[in-house]
Amino acid sequence: MAGKLNRWHLVALAILVLGGAWIGLNRVPPESNAFTVRAPAPAVGHPAPDFTLVGMDGQPHSLSDYRGKPVVLNFWATWCGPCRAEMPELEAASQRFEGALVVLGVDQGEDPATVRAFLEELGITFPIVLDREQEAGTLYNVMGLPTTYFVDRDGIIQHLWTGEMNGAILAEGIQRIAP
Repeated sequence: MAGKLNRWHLVALAILVLGGAWIGLNRVPPESNAFTVRAPAPAVGHPAPDFTLVGMDGQPHSLSDYRGKPVVLNFWATWCGPCRAEMPELEAASQRFEGALVVLGVDQGEDPATVRAFLEELGITFPIVLDREQEAGTLYNVMGLPTTYFVDRDGIIQHLWTGEMNGAILAEGIQRIAP
């Protein structure tokens, strides 16, 4: 009996030693890039890629201009039914959180006259930029409209929503970036 017990003790000791060696050999070394700041990427947990586009006001707007404030970054187009349906909710959020949060609309590939008529019809007052060549849309991997990124005050994407948002979905996204 004592021989069996010693054998199991030796097996357990061997497992502990080999397991410890495996953990030690496979740990991430402190000098690796695993502990560095993530590169900008259109993904949750990453810094939002910066872009500069001309706004409906004729001035250049960069996403980085809004650093320090949470941003609801909405990619849309006038011909998109779901985009039209969510615009009143975005406008209401823009008004409600004025000064504390920015709603930034990024129109995809349309001319200023078409966009201006749409904004006037719906009474949209938040900043709209024109992505005529869809460069920002490509940068953000926009595959369908509407697509909305929720970016915190530090420029980190905290949430992403593809498709039409209702008031509850928008409020949930805002809660993640402006608690």
